[in-house]
Amino acid sequence: MVEPAESPPLALRRAIHDALAADAGLIALLGGTRVYDLPPPSPDFSYVTLGEAQVSDWSTATERGEEHRLTLHVWSRQGGHREVHAIAEQVQQVLHDAELAPAGAHLVNLRFTSAEIRREQAGRLHHCLLRFRAVIETE
Repeated sequence: MVEPAESPPLALRRAIHDALAADAGLIALLGGTRVYDLPPPSPDFSYVTLGEAQVSDWSTATERGEEHRLTLHVWSRQGGHREVHAIAEQVQQVLHDAELAPAGAHLVNLRFTSAEIRREQAGRLHHCLLRFRAVIETE
């Protein structure tokens, strides 16, 4: 039985995950390879999760394409805002204008668009929402 090809949105998520999980600077800040699509039930802090996505048609008269609005989450219980800011900055450095190669697609660009940092759980948890925009041409 032949496995179906991975869809472009899933291939893009995999490429983002793999780029983050391979970055030594990020791994050092997180204290391990703590980059998840779905975190374990009781994850060690700090960690990054791949979150929500919006996918829109971005096709032209001659090329098929998609625009992806992606949210990544940084979670921290240590160091106040300092740690969550440092991790968020490293994620931005890894992904902004990254030359990723998602299977079955060509990444035109991947750009950081915004960050929102907040305290949650009565100030015991720091959470950063990082938003990126990606444009891919599909095959």
